[in-house]
Amino acid sequence: MLEHIQEDRLKKLARLRELGIDPYGGRYDSAQPIADILARYVDDREGQTADAAGRLVLIRDMGKMTFAHLRDRSAQMQIGLRKNALDERAWTLAKLLDLGDIIAVAGMVQKTKTGEITLWADHLTLLAKSINPMPEKFHRLTDTETRYRQRYLDLMTNPESMAVFRKRIAIIEVFRRVLRQRGFLEVQTPVLQPIYGGGAARPFATRHNTLDADLYLRISPELYLKRLLVGGMERVFEIGPQFRNEGIDTRHNPEFTLLELYQAYADYEVMMELTEELVVTAAQEVSGGLKLPYGDRTIDFTSPWWRRTYDELLLEHAGVSMRDPAAVRAKARSLNLEEANKDDAVVVNDVFQTVVEAALAKLDRPVFVKDYPAAICPLTRRKADDPGIALRFEVFAAGMEIGNAYTELNDPAVQHENFTQQIRGEGDNAAMRTMDEDFVTALRHGMPPSGGLGIGIDRVVMLLTGTPSIRDVVLFPLLRGMRAAPQAESR
Repeated sequence: MLEHIQEDRLKKLARLRELGIDPYGGRYDSAQPIADILARYVDDREGQTADAAGRLVLIRDMGKMTFAHLRDRSAQMQIGLRKNALDERAWTLAKLLDLGDIIAVAGMVQKTKTGEITLWADHLTLLAKSINPMPEKFHRLTDTETRYRQRYLDLMTNPESMAVFRKRIAIIEVFRRVLRQRGFLEVQTPVLQPIYGGGAARPFATRHNTLDADLYLRISPELYLKRLLVGGMERVFEIGPQFRNEGIDTRHNPEFTLLELYQAYADYEVMMELTEELVVTAAQEVSGGLKLPYGDRTIDFTSPWWRRTYDELLLEHAGVSMRDPAAVRAKARSLNLEEANKDDAVVVNDVFQTVVEAALAKLDRPVFVKDYPAAICPLTRRKADDPGIALRFEVFAAGMEIGNAYTELNDPAVQHENFTQQIRGEGDNAAMRTMDEDFVTALRHGMPPSGGLGIGIDRVVMLLTGTPSIRDVVLFPLLRGMRAAPQAESR
C-alpha cells in the first residue's frame, strides 16, 4: 500500500517538474501566523486578505473547488481553492496536491455559509512535496512507539504534543528570566570530562583519539560550576544535558536536562526559596495557575511548600530513626532489602526510599525533605552542632524528586577526606577511584560559603503539563532498537 502511494506521489512530482514548478520551493517571507489571521478577522467587513503557509492536513476535492485545512505552528484554518480564482498553472498544481504537502496561499478571508473562516486563495505556491504520506490517524497519532521514534510525525499530527514542547521551552525561559533578574550568569561547562563527579551515578565512557585519553559524558556540571565560584563568578547557572548510564522508565532517561546553579554567600534555605520562586512563577505564567491536574489528582504548588526533616519522616513512616542503625537494619530485613555488607547510611537511605518516598508520592503538594545523613552527601556542609547531618534537601512532588540542593562544602581538607572515603567504597569501579585533585586545589584558594541547587527540567515539565511519562516531554527519548524506525500506518 505504501509503495503504491509513494509511486503515485513520485509521478506527481515528475509532473510538477514538467510544469516548471519547483516541488521544494524556497524562501517565503510574507506568510502570517494562522492564529493571527483568525484572531483579527471581523465579521461582515469587506476586503480582508491574508497570506499563510503550512502543511495540508485535510483535502476535500469537489471538482471545480477544493477545500483543505492548512496547519502552521500557531493554528489551523480552512482554505478554499477554486478553478475560477486561480490561473491554469496554479489550478493544475492544486489538483496535484496531497496530504502532508507544504504550501502557501494568499487571498480573501471570508466566512462560509457554515460559519467557518476561510482563506480563498488567488495565489498558490508549493513549498515542499510530501512523498511519504501522513499517518492514517493524522488528526491524532496514537501509536506510542511511532510517536517516540518518529517525533516529527507526532508533532505534525498531534497539536497536544506540540503544545507540551512549546510549554517546555516557555518553562525554561521563565527559569532563565528569574535567574537573570537575580543576577545569575548563564555559563557552559564541559560535557566531556576526564574525571566525572558531582553525583553517584554510572557514566557513559568514551575516548578521545587525538589526546589518547579516556573521557566521560558528564553526570553533573557541579565541580566545574564551583570552580567558577572560586574564580569570582558569585552567581552562576547552567541548563543543559546530563548523562547517566542507568535505567530507563517513565521518570528516567539516560540523557536528561538539568538546571544547576550556585550562589555565593547563600545556603540551602535560600535554595528552597529560589526553588519555590522558579516553579511557582513557571506554573502561573505557563500553566495558568498553581493547582494543576496530574493524573487523577491535583497538585497544589501554592507557597509555602511543606518542609520536613529526613529523620522526622523516617520515624513517621518507617518507625525507626536514622540514629539507630540496628533498628534500621531490622526494618530493612522486614522489607526484604539487602543490608549486609552495606554502610549504615546506605541502609538508612534504602529504607527511606522504599517507605518514605512511597508515602510522599501520595501528597497533593510539594515537600522539601531536608537534613540528610552526612555519610551519603560527600559534597555537602555538615550541620555545625551535629556533624552527622548534611545541610541538604530534596524536593518531591507527585512521587518524583524534582530538585536537590546543598549548603556547599568549602573546606578543602574535609572535601579531600570525603573524596578519599568515597573512593575507598567504590570497589572495582575504576572510574570512581580517581580523585579530582584540581577541584580540591581550587577549594584551597578559597570558595565562598554557597548554596547550590539542581532541578530536573524534564520532571518539572511533566508536572506543569500533566504528563505522566518523561518520554512525552523529551523530544527524542532513548529507546531500544533505535537504529530502525518503522514505517507509519498510512493513508
